[in-house]
Amino acid sequence: MSELMEIEPPFVFESGGFADHTTPLVRDCWYIAGRSSEISRNIISRRLLGVDVALYRTLAGEPMAVRNRCPHRSFPLAKGKLVGDILVCGYHGMQFDPSGHCVNMPSMPIVPTHARVRTFPVVERAPLVWIWMGDPDKADEALVPDTHWLSDPLWKSVTGDFHMKSDYVSMHENLLDQTHFPFLHPGTVGTPEYARSKLNVREEGDVVIIDRALRNSAPPGIYGIPAGIMDKKVDRLSEARFASPAIHTAFAKIIDLAPDAGKQAEYRFNITHLITPETQTSIHYWWFNSRNFKLDDADADQFLSDASTQAYLEDVDALQWILEVVRKDHEKQFDLNFAPDKPALLMRRNLYHRAAAEAGYRL
Repeated sequence: MSELMEIEPPFVFESGGFADHTTPLVRDCWYIAGRSSEISRNIISRRLLGVDVALYRTLAGEPMAVRNRCPHRSFPLAKGKLVGDILVCGYHGMQFDPSGHCVNMPSMPIVPTHARVRTFPVVERAPLVWIWMGDPDKADEALVPDTHWLSDPLWKSVTGDFHMKSDYVSMHENLLDQTHFPFLHPGTVGTPEYARSKLNVREEGDVVIIDRALRNSAPPGIYGIPAGIMDKKVDRLSEARFASPAIHTAFAKIIDLAPDAGKQAEYRFNITHLITPETQTSIHYWWFNSRNFKLDDADADQFLSDASTQAYLEDVDALQWILEVVRKDHEKQFDLNFAPDKPALLMRRNLYHRAAAEAGYRL
């Protein structure tokens, strides 16, 4: 007896809704396809927003992204090969140029004019390669988020990545929820005073911004230890941004109120979180922790790498546990919201409206 495939009902948008793991993904956005170092003449594949994509570079070094599926018999093109700038399918030898058009089909004397593979707009801003998975006519390079500090020699970054069984809505919500820091991350980024500090929230177009200021307080370990100021009282100023469905940034300024002789009074950290949905319930996540001091200090590199990895792995675990509960618990629950949840609710409303607009709904 054959099993019938379970079909998800069409998503219905409603006025006043907020995005969750069931909301259609926002596609008209620049997302990360991968690190610059990952993409080479060796073809790799990655599922992005539910689509299998093959990634490679031309002979000139330009990154390319095509659907990882030959239009003839669905052979994965990442299992083929490159001959110059021609991508050759490993099943029947169909050859595709960088524009996606088939330029040779060995089994036919005349190439079918309709034979082509879908290509995706890509932009490289080292150390990252961005991809546009939505309407290609809307792929404006001016909309690629600014991450100049990742390649600026005046900044030093440590970095890592995770593949997560979570959704991008929950990931952004977690990053905008700074009240969980002392409890989920007590050994790294959290202090009770910071969780209770005043929260200022504002919107600039589609961007949700949080400002916090914590005065005359002990620094958290992730900032104080590499700066060598754990015994000091500092002013901690921070700005966190839901900049787009693909990126969250956090800018921190730590001011030593009584710097020792010969030491600086201000320390800057830029935290960059890059999120690309793999599916509705899984994501690719890259992070960077950048600083503007002790650029050649290997011990600072190692500490920030270890502390960041620990903190973000705690986030990964928490979000995976939450999604597992949400998907397996069949008794419905409407989660409570409180005043500190305002930034996350603004983000969820933003994603919901963008998804609705792409689907042709006017809310």
